[in-house]
Amino acid sequence: MMSDTFSRTEIIGLVVRLTLVSAVTFLSIKWLMNQVDPTNKSKKKAKKRAQEQLRRLAGSGNTPLSVDKLSDYEMMIAAHLVHPEDILVTWEDIAGLQGLVQELRETVILPIQRKDLFTDSQLTQPPKGVLLHGPPGCGKTLIAKATAKEAGTRFINLDVSILTDKWYGESQKLAAAVFTLAVKLQPCIVFIDEIDSFLRMRNSTDHEATAMMKAQFMSFWDGLSTDSSCTVIIMGATNRPQDLDRAILRRMPATFHVPMPNAPQRLQILQLILENEPVSSEVNLTTLSKSTDGFSGSDLRELCRNASVYRVRDYMRNVPANEEACISNRNAMTDSEDEFHDALRPITMDDLVKSLNKMKESKMHCGSLPVPRLDLD
Repeated sequence: MMSDTFSRTEIIGLVVRLTLVSAVTFLSIKWLMNQVDPTNKSKKKAKKRAQEQLRRLAGSGNTPLSVDKLSDYEMMIAAHLVHPEDILVTWEDIAGLQGLVQELRETVILPIQRKDLFTDSQLTQPPKGVLLHGPPGCGKTLIAKATAKEAGTRFINLDVSILTDKWYGESQKLAAAVFTLAVKLQPCIVFIDEIDSFLRMRNSTDHEATAMMKAQFMSFWDGLSTDSSCTVIIMGATNRPQDLDRAILRRMPATFHVPMPNAPQRLQILQLILENEPVSSEVNLTTLSKSTDGFSGSDLRELCRNASVYRVRDYMRNVPANEEACISNRNAMTDSEDEFHDALRPITMDDLVKSLNKMKESKMHCGSLPVPRLDLD
């Protein structure tokens, strides 16, 4: 009996020791793998986000694609998939570019929505590449999102940094996954912002891995043009089209210039920005639009935002200390928020002029607006 008891004890002790050794070994290997590949956690987060987005698409009936049918590389790209409901930009949010919007509708959107009208011709198929080029802040990204929203396509907002991997051959596989995933999700628009940073002019100083990734990307891009039934569009935006490789420009036959807005366009943009804002009746947007030469749509929004902040500053300077304390104590109540907004004065012309002069001074110091400072009458 004593020998049996000791043998059982020894067996239990051996099992415990083996369990501890196995646990320590597993944790050590896991720690070493994380040290070897520091992006392991980000990859897991990307895969989780991709699964959520694809389940949302499958649940809404937009695509029958199963998560299990995607490779690990396609899951990494799918993390940048934007659900159609999350695209809040429409054509109503874009002002002053009616001609460009109409051309996009006829060139890109109509062949996608009405395929029955273009089945008998290879020349009227939607372009496989669309380039939006123009100065920064003029709405290129908004146009891309609005195009995807209007066409009802899936939208992959591709971050090109995800295509770069330190392991040899991984970048090429990720580049290929962009197209294989887009084909599975079609109709699909793959949007690459600042595309010149990724597909710039090739030269002999390029790293071998970068050159191979670009070649892989362009090879799969050519594969789209050979399949007329494939509805995948690569859309890029840049303010330096001259830096793009000629081979890329050939693959983007539909090019649209998004210019700096002129005075009538700036007037439409200002009207859109201030449409739902409290504005004084003495504000003259026509005069303001003529005095904002060289301002992009993004600049005009910032101008109006600064002008709106001035009225809040005036209110906070003039509010009594006891009233300010009451507001701070009741800031979670809807009634107090309504009282706060009602107490604010509307945006005046002086606010807009003050914001305009401040932005012009800043632009002149940056060298982006070589014009003298002007005051409005």
